[in-house]
This record gives sequence, structure tokens and C-alpha cells, in this order.
Amino acid sequence: IRLLSKKRVFLIANGRGALLSLRVARAWQQRYGQDAQLGGVILISPKLFVETPEPGMPGELLPVVRQTNLPVFIIQPANSPWRWKLDRMVPALETAGSDVFTRVLADVRDRFYYRPDATDKEDSMAQSLPTLLRQAIGLLASYNNKPRPIKVQEQQQQATVSPGKKERLLRAYIGDPHPPELQLDTLQGNSMGLDALRGKVVLVNFWASWCPPCVHEMPSMQKLADHFSGKPFEILAVNMAEDVKTVQSFLQQKVQVRFPILMDVDGQALKRWQVFAFPTSYVIDKEGQIRLALFGAIDWMQDDVMQKLSKLLDE
Repeated sequence: IRLLSKKRVFLIANGRGALLSLRVARAWQQRYGQDAQLGGVILISPKLFVETPEPGMPGELLPVVRQTNLPVFIIQPANSPWRWKLDRMVPALETAGSDVFTRVLADVRDRFYYRPDATDKEDSMAQSLPTLLRQAIGLLASYNNKPRPIKVQEQQQQATVSPGKKERLLRAYIGDPHPPELQLDTLQGNSMGLDALRGKVVLVNFWASWCPPCVHEMPSMQKLADHFSGKPFEILAVNMAEDVKTVQSFLQQKVQVRFPILMDVDGQALKRWQVFAFPTSYVIDKEGQIRLALFGAIDWMQDDVMQKLSKLLDE
């Protein structure tokens, strides 16, 4: 609905709501053409993929992402798996002529402005959010003067977004069974990777200390390691872009584990392994092939999981 006041309008959305805001903006443009009243879109940690794909799959961006031509400002918390998808989302948004700006917020998680477990840094950032939004609006307003033609009769392609959450199960892996490169320094500074573990069943788990589900499942992972002690089994826990001091403090104060922690300081391993959610886990057989995977946390000592891992160990 166009405003009779003719004030400039900026759409603001978070997470999956980014899809609705882009579709509304697209419908507005299709109806009214190039309209200076619609100033741009501000997206907070946008989820612009059709769904969270199965582990190892690249994920499909929603069609409206490549149809958008308004100025876009993305506010992206650093402690989020979606931070690592900016290199795909930004070029896609620029396809039809959007000017795209990003601001990565250090040391805060998704939904930082209303989390019941917010840290002091997140509370402080929440207090600063109105100022950040005003700054974003000012920037977008200055970039809304160039021609942004749109085909009024063009039909917007829709994509079905999967509702709800998927069941968390350790399933057969459906991607390329050859694992991407994984050779990283451990928390102690020693290089470690998959090549040296051929002949073992390996659980590769991508995690972060700021991820509650990751923290919740780690004790059961240690129990799993203890259960298979003496057998050809190894766990590699790949930490996502945190510094050594943070991880050491976490392991000393919250969760104590004895399996190796690998440090993916620049997120490149996460990208190679197509990680969309924390935690994400892959199980590799003795021949070095990915056989099982899941995203999300589980109890690694449950019967179904134990049976699947025991079967791989017996092969």
C-alpha cells in the first residue's frame, strides 16, 4: 500500500523474514514501477536459501534474490553460520542492479537483540541497533537516485520454502563421498587432518562455543569416544573461526573433552564442507569416504547412532 504522505519507506526484516520483504518490494515495483518512495531494504542475518540443505549440498538461493534491484543493507552477526554465506548472497543480490552493503557485527549471535541468554556484548549491541538502523537508512537513501528500471508485467518466480524443522537424524550421505580437504592446526598447534586417519572411522564435527546445541551435544561425543576407545575410531571437532584463548577458556570452564579440536580460523574449511548450520557432522569410513551426515545436535549415544557407527567399524 502506497503511503499518502509520500514519505520514503525502508523495509526491515530478520532471518527468514528477509524473503517476505524482498517479495513485497518486488510486488511494489511491479505495480508502481520505479518509485522513489521505496527507499531500500535492511536485512538482519538474512536466510535467503530455499531451505537448510542436507550436509554437503550447496543450497539453492531463492529466485527473488536475483530479481531484486533496490539498495540493500545487510546487518550480519559474526557468530552465525550465515556470515559464511555472504559471499554467495551478495553477488546474487547484485545481479539485477542492487547496491549491496554489509556490516558484520563482531562477537554477537543471530537474534542478539532479544535473546534470553544474551551476553553483555549482545545487550550492548541491541542498545545500539536503532542507531545502526538509522545509519543504514541514511546510506540507502543516498543510493536510491539512479535509474532502477523494472519490467512491470514480469512474473516473479516463486520457490517453495520448507516449513518447520527437519528431524535430526544421522542419515546416509547423499553428496560426493570424497571429503573436501581438511588439514588444520589443533588447539595445541599441531597440524592434523584426514589423510593420516585412513583406516579409521572418523566423526568430523563443525562447532562453535557460542552455539548452544553444539555445547549440548559435546558431552555425548566424549562418551562416544570413550565407548569406542581402543577401536579404529576418531573424532575431529572443527571449531569455527574462534581464537585459541576463547576455545581454551570454554573447554576449561564449560565442557571438557579429550578428542582433538581443530581450528578453522578463517572459515575456509567450513566453506569447503558446505556447512550451513551448527553443529554439522560427517562420518567417514575406513576407506576415506563420507558415509553418514547430519546438521543439528543429537545424543551420540542413542541406539540408532551406535548401531550405524558399529557397522562401519566392523566393515
